[in-house]
Amino acid sequence: MSNKLKNIGLIGIGMVAGVAASLQFSAHAQKGAEAPLPLDELRQLADVYALIKSDYVEPVQDKKLLSEAIAGMVASLDPHSVYLDEKDFAEMRETVEGKFVGIGVEVGMEDGYVKIVSPIEDTPAFRAGIRAGDLITRIDNVPIKGLSLDEAIKRMRGEPHSKVMLTIARRGADAPWVVPVEREEIKVASVKAKMVEPGYAWLRINQFQEETLDELADKVKGLYAQNPNIKGLVLDLRNDPGGLLPSAIGVSAAFLPQNDAIVSTKGQLAESNATFYGRREFYATRPGADPLAKLPSALKTVPMVVLVNTGSASASEIVAGALQDYKRAIVMGSQTFGKGSVQTLRQLTPDTAVKLTTARYYTPKGRSIQALGIVPDLKVDETPEGDGLNALQVREADLDHHLSNEGLAKDGSTSAKRDELEEEQRALSILKNSRPPEFGGKDDFQLTQAINHFKGLPVRLAKADPNEDKPAPAKLPGDEQKPPEQVKGGGGNK
Repeated sequence: MSNKLKNIGLIGIGMVAGVAASLQFSAHAQKGAEAPLPLDELRQLADVYALIKSDYVEPVQDKKLLSEAIAGMVASLDPHSVYLDEKDFAEMRETVEGKFVGIGVEVGMEDGYVKIVSPIEDTPAFRAGIRAGDLITRIDNVPIKGLSLDEAIKRMRGEPHSKVMLTIARRGADAPWVVPVEREEIKVASVKAKMVEPGYAWLRINQFQEETLDELADKVKGLYAQNPNIKGLVLDLRNDPGGLLPSAIGVSAAFLPQNDAIVSTKGQLAESNATFYGRREFYATRPGADPLAKLPSALKTVPMVVLVNTGSASASEIVAGALQDYKRAIVMGSQTFGKGSVQTLRQLTPDTAVKLTTARYYTPKGRSIQALGIVPDLKVDETPEGDGLNALQVREADLDHHLSNEGLAKDGSTSAKRDELEEEQRALSILKNSRPPEFGGKDDFQLTQAINHFKGLPVRLAKADPNEDKPAPAKLPGDEQKPPEQVKGGGGNK
């Protein structure tokens, strides 16, 4: 079982500068299935290789040509499959525990520039005021145009306490601005917790790492030491990009009966077709005591709200989907990212590897969330004025050549075309003179709505979005009698 978990444990999203998704990797290369080789196409590849070697304007190293050919072949499959050369592979192994040197941003590419997907909380980038949706146009005054995402990421890396100068373009701003950011070694705390007010607890997971379950157990025990009679617990998964599959299973298991199925996977390989349950063998990857063994028994029944948004991806969606399927918690917020695929690391040499998408994952009720995501039971905007910063975030369905959801249209489309300009202008009008909301802070609007739900007070719902991806969640008991703009909450789970 441990080998299977190692092989299909890679479920984090995206390329990360200054912070890499926590990933597991297998130490053994997977032997490919026997299949006839396409000889004509391989001959053509060899002909192009020979042509470049003989006719190109200047000599090109064999290693560069072959590495780039492999990288291009893998990258053409989907946004999450990638070839890792010696440096990339070494960096991934160094960051598997959540430690890294950088500025603390999750990034992607847009129009040739580096786009900030999300600044990581309590990191140099976050403290410098860099926001989701910002575009990095220059690094140390070197234009980004023409650089690959990997090259841009490498330029943002460096030694601890060294500085990098970033030129930032922000939609709606009059001109780009330059900000110095000091690199530092960052160990992102996986779990945060506090009592929001007497009787109501907030538990946040920033990313699913190796230490997540131990941190979860410590934080939960601390909460119950403060208040043994917690009346409602908010599990905050907003902007959590994913991470380790065993950690996602363990977090789900903390709130569900021991033998409940948490997630299943389906792919071409026999090992990719499996069901994972809330038992120690599926979530404890290290020897020693079960990290969940001493959790308070009340955790299995405490009323729960799970907060999600567009930045909630992969492992976050596994947890939210499992708790939603079993009606263990009310899912509140915005539709999630929609990354429902599993990546497996296959070593090619001792120093190189391919991270390959090998399976789709499914919630306990068999829902594929690939390119769709989790639709909240209660849709609540980020701010009272609208969905703000969250409206600018991309989703899986927005990525080029994303893996389709086999339960949806054959062309892979998941929603009607949105008026992107209108959405961005609406969000930017909110963000122009404001900072991103502080999750767990006194002005956290969505957290306030979650507490209102526990207390039976009205919850202010978002306006209906005609483009929202379907299927819609099941109606909550009593919702039919409530006006569309609000629904009265309740102390229990529905």
